[in-house]
Amino acid sequence: MKTLIAVALAASLLPSISSAADLVFTGWGGTTQDVEKAEWADKFSAKEGISVLQDGPTDYGKLKAMIDAGNVTWDVVDVEADYGVQAGRNGLLEKLDFSVIDRSRLDPRFVTDYAVGGFYYSTLLGCNRGAVAQCPKTWADLFDTKKFPGKRSFYKWSTPGVLEAALLADGVSPDKLYPLDLDRAFKKLDTIKSDIVWWATGAQSQQLLASAETPYGAFWNGRLNAVAGSGISVEMSWDKNIIAADLLVVPKGTKNHDAAMKFIAFATSAESQAAMAKGTGYAPTNLDSRKLMEPAIAKTLPDQQTATQINADLEYWAAHRDEIAKRWYAWQAK
Repeated sequence: MKTLIAVALAASLLPSISSAADLVFTGWGGTTQDVEKAEWADKFSAKEGISVLQDGPTDYGKLKAMIDAGNVTWDVVDVEADYGVQAGRNGLLEKLDFSVIDRSRLDPRFVTDYAVGGFYYSTLLGCNRGAVAQCPKTWADLFDTKKFPGKRSFYKWSTPGVLEAALLADGVSPDKLYPLDLDRAFKKLDTIKSDIVWWATGAQSQQLLASAETPYGAFWNGRLNAVAGSGISVEMSWDKNIIAADLLVVPKGTKNHDAAMKFIAFATSAESQAAMAKGTGYAPTNLDSRKLMEPAIAKTLPDQQTATQINADLEYWAAHRDEIAKRWYAWQAK
């Protein structure tokens, strides 16, 4: 979903967006952006008479190049939460107008002066039940190659989830996860490195699981729901599932400031968030959305799996994002 591209390269790739669009929304593509378009963009256009052009995938190098060049052509962008927090601190984002956006009804875990949650999700264990004799139930199981032989899949990019899973598998208590013990996490990952198949996008994770190329691994809950919906027998273990979010942000220097604020207000309304949750399997960030949802759908979402749930420390990740990424990619390249 999320590839980091050098700013120098990104500067040469600045998009040429049609001037006919009143607003440009940029997401990560795939089925998630399909739902964002249908439930947010199209319905917002119908209500406000403001056309919304889709672009993507989100690219942080390209985004910074736009801002530095004073040629911002993205108006609202779906970003990872740790990036959103960091970018706000670094002066890359517009402050949100909370006289337009109703901050009081949004989950405070995913709200800053510069960003609000578009949805949140769990990283959890998923297994193709028809492809193996038994499925892992815990993170420790997923790191046990004797009991669970073969390939397993993890997210390729540096972001909350995999490092936490490695530490939990090694016996770290959830309340002792942060600050992350990187030495310990990478040592644990070393024990299964040769058995890891990395997925770079949510769509790729679905393919790996459905084909049983990797019959188990760490996945986003919405992608597991999608595989299950295709007829594959999917077993999920929510034990110590790890919560993170995507945030909606407005790049510094947008030419459509007021329309961007209206769009975010619409996208984070109770109705829009309920529709997004229904379409993706990810949890709504509006506190009033649940009462608008069918109980059968609501009970499948991450906010119903809180018994052992862990909130990724997004402030920690924002503060250490670059440091962790440098070490993560160096380790992968070894």
